[in-house]
Amino acid sequence: MPILPALATQFQGLFPATARGQERWRWFLLTLQAILVPITASRTSNLLRAIATLFGVDIAPSRYYTFMASVKLRWEAVWAVLWRAIPDPLTDGRLLVALDDSINPKTGRKVFGCQTTFDHAAKTNQSAYPWAQTIVTVGLLKVIHGRWACLPLAFAFYLRRQTLRAGCLRVRGEAVVFQSKFAQAVRLMAGLAKVFGQAPILVVADSWFGNNGLLKPLRAALGPRAQLLSRLRVNAVLYEQPTATPGAPGRPRKYGARLGNTAQLAAAVRVDARTYTINLYGKMREVIAAERLVMLKTLRCQVRVVWVFRKTQWVALVTTDPTLSVVQLVEYYGARWKIEAGFREIKQEIGSAETQTRHPDAVTNHLNFCMAATTITWIYGAHLHQAPPRRYATAKRTEYAFADLRRALAKDLGGQGFGIDCRVPGNATRNPLIATVMDLVA
Repeated sequence: MPILPALATQFQGLFPATARGQERWRWFLLTLQAILVPITASRTSNLLRAIATLFGVDIAPSRYYTFMASVKLRWEAVWAVLWRAIPDPLTDGRLLVALDDSINPKTGRKVFGCQTTFDHAAKTNQSAYPWAQTIVTVGLLKVIHGRWACLPLAFAFYLRRQTLRAGCLRVRGEAVVFQSKFAQAVRLMAGLAKVFGQAPILVVADSWFGNNGLLKPLRAALGPRAQLLSRLRVNAVLYEQPTATPGAPGRPRKYGARLGNTAQLAAAVRVDARTYTINLYGKMREVIAAERLVMLKTLRCQVRVVWVFRKTQWVALVTTDPTLSVVQLVEYYGARWKIEAGFREIKQEIGSAETQTRHPDAVTNHLNFCMAATTITWIYGAHLHQAPPRRYATAKRTEYAFADLRRALAKDLGGQGFGIDCRVPGNATRNPLIATVMDLVA
């Protein structure tokens, strides 16, 4: 059975069999289709117009806005369906999960989740402290038709304590309580772990998350199956492994002799460096790297550190998984960049950044729709027999892009698509040219 009709059937089973429940299901599927079609921004008003124009379904604006703010959309069950629909989610026998946070700038002062946020990536012509949402996101890193991709899996809005003190915020009827980014990340990954069985989980994150603030609660929740891969700060101090001294008084030492920080040790290990051929950033590249097993106090355990020569300096990567080879470690961390590309897909191509919805439940539902649409696009791509051709290929970029998958999906939606008529029974399609429109989009 094609993946889109299979997803539609499973989604339908999540809604009550009552008339109201089936109405919500139809609107749910229509909204997903309107977001998936690359023809309009995903503002709520635009989605309503697209549903009427493309699918011939007239919905009263007030009722549709009420639907978009509904607390009865079972997103946990929806995401469980999507997680299970991912074909071959494991990479080398482990679940590769990218973790990062992003900001979503807004203009409305009453938009839920917004606060004055520091943007470390702000350009010179941009404010370093925009009014924006901070979103902690986890995504699955997976190779699809020869290229790495990041499939959004779960998210959480991060709100500082002072923001929560300023007003009582409620989502789905429950008061929002403060959680650190580490706690939010652990909560999100604990939900994933229940669906993906007992497969080892390797969390790939930047240096901000690469410390015991994440690893300790993550291991408390998931046990030894949870491992971490991150970049090391240049001032991180490394130690030798302790040597046991039989008969010595006192408790055994946890750390051996001090080796120096990451930058200092790079000069010592470069004599052991080797050249590796690694699939990095979409190409097979020759990489100079050196490795060493050491003790790291920020993680309080033995780690494998790999120094990679990049442009003019040595960059140190660290993992708690001793079974990772140098090639795997460098390739996996290089794939982490795809979560940054995923943020662009969600915010710019899908269009989550353009909405100015204010109600907490409407904001949460809208972002869930946008992330689910992104994941569905990648799942659809993974089920294709071959990758679609790149529409605007260049000498340096020949592999397909996310936009190419959306065009292929749009063409499918003009034909069989989800395989289910979401219109009210007995109502004829107002616009008979939907297939032609989809072909033009594709």
